[in-house]
Formats: sequence, structure tokens, C-alpha cells
Amino acid sequence: MSAGPHRVAILVYDGVKSLDVVGPAEVFGEANLLGADYRIALVSASGADVTSSIGMRITVDGDAAGQPDPGTFLMPGGDIYPRTAVTRELVEAAGGLAARSGRVASVCSGAFVLGAAGLLDGRRATTHWKIAGELAARHPEARVEPDAIYVRDGTVYTSAGVSAGIDLALALVEEDHGPELGREVARSLVVYLQRPGGQSQFSASLRGSPPRSPALRGVVDLVTADPSGDYSLAGLAARLHLSPRHLTRLFREELGTTPARYVESIRFDLAKSLLDQGYAATRAASLAGFPNYESLRRVFARELSVSPAAYGRRFTTARRPE
Repeated sequence: MSAGPHRVAILVYDGVKSLDVVGPAEVFGEANLLGADYRIALVSASGADVTSSIGMRITVDGDAAGQPDPGTFLMPGGDIYPRTAVTRELVEAAGGLAARSGRVASVCSGAFVLGAAGLLDGRRATTHWKIAGELAARHPEARVEPDAIYVRDGTVYTSAGVSAGIDLALALVEEDHGPELGREVARSLVVYLQRPGGQSQFSASLRGSPPRSPALRGVVDLVTADPSGDYSLAGLAARLHLSPRHLTRLFREELGTTPARYVESIRFDLAKSLLDQGYAATRAASLAGFPNYESLRRVFARELSVSPAAYGRRFTTARRPE
């Protein structure tokens, strides 16, 4: 990234989802407190203020065409899409901003706006898993990956629903300023450690300070990329190109635990996140890399004093319509 300010233009419209706007904006704003220089502008197609999906008025800085060329153009989503066609005015505003931007990014159903502007043609893309099929049907020239947190294809980034916009913004900050600043922003906002983009739409949580060793930092990526892989001491050491003895010493000195227990904690967080999303307990155990439900049950009993099935029922009940 250049030494000068990095302009971020966020294109808003009536019906935009507030969190898709403020989540990434807060990441960039927090990065500024830690030494970055992002200049955020909220713009609309016409320059008129808009109303979000929850009825909140959003004051804009002007119209899309009148803004300086942005380093990043961000297209947030809204419940209005894909239920209705993207308006021509919004398509033209998005296309104009994209043509003048260093990179283009979307959150959730914002991908439908990018698609309508032809920006996903021939590219890999993602969106919220519930509407990924519709995105693929509406834009068959795009290669939709329905289970990714976010996808980068060249200078175009697309992300899954709501909180994935925060993951994407953290990735952009890391791209601009390096992983240390990205982790500082995550810790400051008390959010998940930035999730690897190609992973399923769930993540291991941020627990304390990240390991200093690049090898240990890579363990999270390895396990979330393939939770059911061989992460025995010998298998993990081979993947990281370290001796088992050296790897064990790194875990003991930096994390105060064993490789096996650390891998288990990552799988536990993955399973918990899946249960939060409504997956059945047995399916969550399998996707998180546990050999069977009983293995997951023992970890839940130790960590939360509740079974995975009971935890999942509590979440489902909490979300059940009145």
C-alpha cells in the first residue's frame, strides 16, 4: 500500500443492511487508530441520503460519480436482493466506482450488484450460503463457491453474510499493512481472528495473543482448511516441516499446551460455530474433524458442562419464531 491515504468508497442504497456497512467501516476505522490512513466515504447513486433495512437513516457524503478515485470500492448487501432486480441506477453507480477503484469488494448480497454490473463474469465469487444458488443461477458466467467466507479473484473480493464482511475487511487491512496490524484490529474489536477466506462459513475464535512462530500461526489455517486431516504429532510436524521434538517445544514455550490439545481446541471452536448456525450435532462433529459424536461430547462436557446436542437445541430454541 502507498504511504498516502487509502480511500474507501461504500455504496449505500435504500434497504442496505446496516451491519454490512458499519462492520467493515469499523475495521478500517480501528486500523486508523493503530497507524493506518483509510478515508471512508459513504456514497449513494444520486447523492441523496438513504434508509437502511431497519429504517435507520444513513447520511451520505455525496454521489458515487463525484467522489475521488477510491483505493477500495465496497458494495454492501441488503435483504432487498436477490428478491428484486438490481436497479439500473445502482448498477451504473457500481460499475463506475469499480472502473476507478484499485480493488472491488462486496458483502453478502452485494455480490448481486457486482454481478449485475458484469464484475463477476469469469470470476470466482461467493455470497451468503442461503442465496448462493440464486447468484449462480442469475450469473452462470461466475463460478460461485457457496461455502467460502470470502473469495478473492484478482482485484475482486466477495464475501459471505454479515459478519463475513468483517473477515473480509480484516483481510484487506492485512493485505495493506501486514498480519500484525490485522490481529491488533481483531483484538481491539473483540471479534474473531480473521478467518481464512476459502474456509467454510465458520471460524475458530481468537483466544489470547497469537503465537509468535509462523509455524504455530499456520496450525489454525491447516486445521480449519481440513479439520479431519492427520494432526497427530508426527503428521502435524511433517506438514510444518519440523521435527516432532521441536514442534512440541514450540507449543510448550509459546502456548503452554500440547499440539494435540491445541488442535482439539480449534476443532471445538469450529464445531461450536457450526452448532450456532443450526447444524445437527453429529454433522457438526464430522465437519469439525472429530472422529465421532462421542469425541465431541467429551470436549463439550469438559469445556461447557453441556452436551453438543443440548447446546444446539438451546440455539435453535432461541431463534424459533414467536
